[in-house]
Amino acid sequence: MTASPSAAATVVDEHAWHVPPAELRPFVAGYAGFRQAGIEPARHRGLPSPFLTVIFTLHEPVALAAHAEPGQPPASYQTLVGGLHTTPALIVHDGWQSGVQLMVSPLGARALLGMPAGELAGKDVDGEAVLGPLATQLQDRLRYAPGWPQRFAILNEVLLSRLRAADGGTSVSAEIRHSWLSLLRAGGNGTVADLAGETGWSERYLRTRFVGETGLAPKAAARVIRFHRARQELARRAAGARPLALAELAATYGYFDQAHLDREFRSIAGCSPTAWLAEEFRNIQAGGAHEREPW
Repeated sequence: MTASPSAAATVVDEHAWHVPPAELRPFVAGYAGFRQAGIEPARHRGLPSPFLTVIFTLHEPVALAAHAEPGQPPASYQTLVGGLHTTPALIVHDGWQSGVQLMVSPLGARALLGMPAGELAGKDVDGEAVLGPLATQLQDRLRYAPGWPQRFAILNEVLLSRLRAADGGTSVSAEIRHSWLSLLRAGGNGTVADLAGETGWSERYLRTRFVGETGLAPKAAARVIRFHRARQELARRAAGARPLALAELAATYGYFDQAHLDREFRSIAGCSPTAWLAEEFRNIQAGGAHEREPW
């Protein structure tokens, strides 16, 4: 069982990462475990990515001071499911936070969460609203597990069971699956016209079906994917103490120039690339250069 904050005698800063088994990988990018105690209070931007966010806390609730959807009031969650979004959320903590975060592909939402990702677009909801009693049951199992390997094994067991019960998640149409994977392979640099031509659908029909399934229009999904890849590379360069080379990074990831990258960062992250690095450098150094940062 994880120690309670009052029992912690020293600073704790744990980060663990797990890649699920091959059967789950098309639907879950990975699990990030985190446990921090006695550190400086901080705020963290929950940035848009190509994954839905699922969090099971171990003790302290996740406190959202602001949601990606402005109409949602601040709230705290013991378990949380968040849909795809195009603007940042704002998470705060008082020096104590612990939990496991799952990065779920929209292609896995039907099988693993019981609904299309489109129903969660821009929203953050209590885990029980999506998973029912399983959310609390799974949280309890994770909380009382002796360590990260055991927690990750529990998640593999539960998610594999749900995936197999849903016949491998095949309820997503072949056309939407193809379009989503095409955008990922192209790093967000494809066009809606190309996708429509590949599926045999009109652009309008593709957009309607794509939004309903993923929660984002194809063009918005492309922006988020391109931003996500550029942000990951920016974090890797910072973590490795390499030059940021923003102009080169912009050209590599499909932006017209550095100014275009900066504008997209401000639009999607709410700040410039260098401001984001300054805010998140501690998380990046702790292992958040890939998918590993706590949301």
